Amino acid sequence: MPITSQLFGHTRRGAPVTAYRMHHPNGACAVVLDYGGTVQSLCVPDRSGRLVDVVLGYDTVEEYEAGDGYVGATIGRFANRIGGGAFFLNGQAFQLAQNDGENHLHGGQYGFDKQLWQGQVRGDTLVLSRTSPHGEEGYPGTLELQVSFTWTQDCVLRIAYEAETDQDTPLNLTNHSYFNLAGTGTVSGHTLQISAERCTETRPDGLPTGRLLEVEGTPFDFRQEKPIGETFAYDHNFVLCGRSAARLYCPETGIVLTVETDQPGMQVYTSNMLSQQMGKGGVPFGVRSAVCLETQLFPDGMHHYGFPNPFLRAGQTLHTATCYRFSQTP
Repeated sequence: MPITSQLFGHTRRGAPVTAYRMHHPNGACAVVLDYGGTVQSLCVPDRSGRLVDVVLGYDTVEEYEAGDGYVGATIGRFANRIGGGAFFLNGQAFQLAQNDGENHLHGGQYGFDKQLWQGQVRGDTLVLSRTSPHGEEGYPGTLELQVSFTWTQDCVLRIAYEAETDQDTPLNLTNHSYFNLAGTGTVSGHTLQISAERCTETRPDGLPTGRLLEVEGTPFDFRQEKPIGETFAYDHNFVLCGRSAARLYCPETGIVLTVETDQPGMQVYTSNMLSQQMGKGGVPFGVRSAVCLETQLFPDGMHHYGFPNPFLRAGQTLHTATCYRFSQTP
């Protein structure tokens, strides 16, 4: 499963951006940029064998620098929201950027999605690495991070994360790909199943209240597969029951995406606030054009007792992975 690379463009500061093209024997192909650790394209066969690009993206570096929505990017240091952009750690107060109203979102003004990573091809795996220095976006500690992208024989794109820090620091990593298994239009007709009996109750500003709500009898009940629909806007964290997190299906193309992870939560976002814009190949996208399935820790975990531990301690090594399995129905 060869990996090739080519120049994708240059940042506004003149730095070159490389696109790594990862081929699969069945014809599938993923393109990953070292800018933002971004999945720029993900083409998989539909039920007739035709390749469909199932993620939103842009054609140029300039569009990624100017675009909103963290399209396809690796998110960090802390995915999702931190209330007030502030937290206490080891008796010390830290203030981060407040880039989502009064809250901190997806790592700040210049999070991992806006950084250039170092790429290295190791056999059939693409490894992107970077050093996040102490104080970057207000976070404590120097963080060494690697994100690995691998196709497996059974058409699984595995994204694995490894990180170490020299000081205790908040850490919550995810990939922010927007999936549309038809390649265009809306995802309202896609069906979704989520292995979750509870979700985190959410305030109007997107922060959790700290309560875990039963999904039964609510719009959040995706235990049985059902259409995403058009009547409810999702931007909520689901409490996963096991490694098999979700199944997304497009009746039009027959493409099935199964998400498997070792993370405890998954933010489901139906691109409710994505501005109307032009994507790859002149295909427009905007509200409800795609759905994000962001496997991660719970949002604002440092402020809620009982939420999964949101800190990576000095001397520890983070290992976590999420698998995106693609198949087709007849």
